[in-house]
Amino acid sequence: MKKQIVYIRVGTSYYKLVHVPTIAGHFNEIIVPWTLEAIRQDHGKSFIGTITKYDGFTCIPSHLNFKKECHGFYNTYAPLPHKLEEGVFPYTLQLLEHIFGEQLNLGLDYLQLLFEKPIQILPILCLVSKERSTGKTTFLKWLKKVFDNNLTYLTNDSFSSQFNADWANKLLICIDEVLFNKEELTERIKYLSTTNFNKLEAKGKDKREVEFFGKFILCSNNEDNFIKIDTNETRFWVLKIPSLKKEETQFLESLEAEIPAFLFYLTNRKLTTPNNTRMWFAASQIKTKALENLMQNNRNRVEKELASIIWSAIENLDLHEIHLCPLDALQLLNRTRIKTDLTQLRQILKKDWKLVNQENSMAYRKLVIWQDGGMGLTDAKGRYYSIKKDFLVKYFGEE
Repeated sequence: MKKQIVYIRVGTSYYKLVHVPTIAGHFNEIIVPWTLEAIRQDHGKSFIGTITKYDGFTCIPSHLNFKKECHGFYNTYAPLPHKLEEGVFPYTLQLLEHIFGEQLNLGLDYLQLLFEKPIQILPILCLVSKERSTGKTTFLKWLKKVFDNNLTYLTNDSFSSQFNADWANKLLICIDEVLFNKEELTERIKYLSTTNFNKLEAKGKDKREVEFFGKFILCSNNEDNFIKIDTNETRFWVLKIPSLKKEETQFLESLEAEIPAFLFYLTNRKLTTPNNTRMWFAASQIKTKALENLMQNNRNRVEKELASIIWSAIENLDLHEIHLCPLDALQLLNRTRIKTDLTQLRQILKKDWKLVNQENSMAYRKLVIWQDGGMGLTDAKGRYYSIKKDFLVKYFGEE
């Protein structure tokens, strides 16, 4: 079917709304700059006066009450192509049960909020698994079918780039095969997950501030340390996805056919969770074993090595606790050639481990590593910290 040719004028520039054919046989609408002279040659001078004029661009997300024009501005958010209708969606339910498992209701709430309240801040959803053929990619492809041009895929490199014009106005930003080795990338995604504004930057253009409503979905085959987070992090919802028992070749097509019925269900469904926090869900609701595993494996090398030394001493010397001053810890780690300093060690003991040292200098038994590698205790005096065996088990887990 021939698409209607539509031009718009935004500010003093002209654009053509072009429908680009896709492999699946659909069309994606994009806005392409068009010259005034080309329009005059194709349609005549009198046609120019009929072109709809806008004062500028804006991006206001809405799925249930979408408006292309907002107070004289052209809305660049993409309207969804689905016509909602009542029906069944067994394949969709099968996929969501596989992805969210026991947290299916939370998963349905998450999707309902995306659809009904697109500006609501939501947790960073992370799908992880060391195994292959888990359905993570199928889930992303299905979300792309649901939210159409309002979802985009990124790589690690493109997220790291300073230029973000291709994703700054998207509802869903999906990053597959995530491996953020740098802490600044973690801080960036944490900031973006809760902010209402972002700096949009395109090549050759000045930065400008735009409203930001994007939600991040991360997928990785690295369960243990695909991203660096601390033990108090509450913005990540990490799900370990099991492998599929069998693969169905036409599964995605079946999912796509059920989208109108599934969206109809969401609009008539009652949310099972109240709005507890700025990210809607309480930290306790989205805490999973996969998140705990990620936190445990993300402890910095100094912290893990110190805990390992203390644990070895407790086991080898048959103790229930170790008394330790920061200087003692520094001397122990120097024997293992781990580079650190007293400032970092005080931070670990006081802030990360939340231990309290003695108010006054007192006698205690100091842990030392002998020249032959063996461990022992010697008399010392200082404002020591007490590190109990139960604390190590609870804080680090049993290795």
